[in-house]
Amino acid sequence: MAATRRWRLDIAYDGAGFSGFAPQPGRRTVVGVLGEALARVARQEAPPYLIGAGRTDTGVHALGQVVSTDLPGDLGPDVLVGHLNALVRPDLVVRQARILEGFDARRDALWRAYRYRVVEGPATSLVSAHAWVVPGPLDLAAMDQAAAVLLGEHDFRAFCRRPPDKSAADPLVRRVVAARWRAGGDDLALGADRYLLFDIVANAFCHHQVRTLSAFLVEVGRHRRSAEDLAARLGAPARDGLPALAPPGGLSLLAVGYDEEHGGASGASREVGLSP
Repeated sequence: MAATRRWRLDIAYDGAGFSGFAPQPGRRTVVGVLGEALARVARQEAPPYLIGAGRTDTGVHALGQVVSTDLPGDLGPDVLVGHLNALVRPDLVVRQARILEGFDARRDALWRAYRYRVVEGPATSLVSAHAWVVPGPLDLAAMDQAAAVLLGEHDFRAFCRRPPDKSAADPLVRRVVAARWRAGGDDLALGADRYLLFDIVANAFCHHQVRTLSAFLVEVGRHRRSAEDLAARLGAPARDGLPALAPPGGLSLLAVGYDEEHGGASGASREVGLSP
């Protein structure tokens, strides 16, 4: 058997058919499907251990997820991609594979970029699977102004699900380097009238952070909350009084940033022109 090497895989998936990224017994997950396919292609008895740049919840999509794993070094990258995609498509696709010794998809990441997609007004169920349908009109300028409050380093524990190893007194500090709302086109060709896109880039994110922030900022667009309200909640110790989570289908992991030694940013960052 050929010696194993460290591989970087850039993948994309439609989250609607997965119970999230991380493995769960008895559930169809991204790691489960990809791991089984890798075992078949590499002719291994068990799936290899996979490390992802970030964990997405049930229903959350990804265009630029990155995974590291150890596989035999005699697998050609193009052959590996072709065989994997024959097994995992259509709702998961491996976009690129390459050998990068010592690479760790999570530890080596410099930033992550997410997009939350909102559609104003009535829409079909097909749109609802990939966007949050919200009755309009929404004040886009107010939402964008409030998003600017997020820039810089803040304690986001009020906007995150508390990790099991953290207490309510423990801060969850993240550094946001870009946050903006804009009107977007019908990039998914779903026939909706008006898309509002929230793009946010940070060194890392805690669980439910983007969906909670998206819900809060939609409330700003409804004139039920303000940028000042958002600023006052940063550093607060509890989630009390925050709106319910925005639906998972509107959220996509767009890209993950790495230095050139680790292969550079994942492909979606170039497609959407998003980098810090």
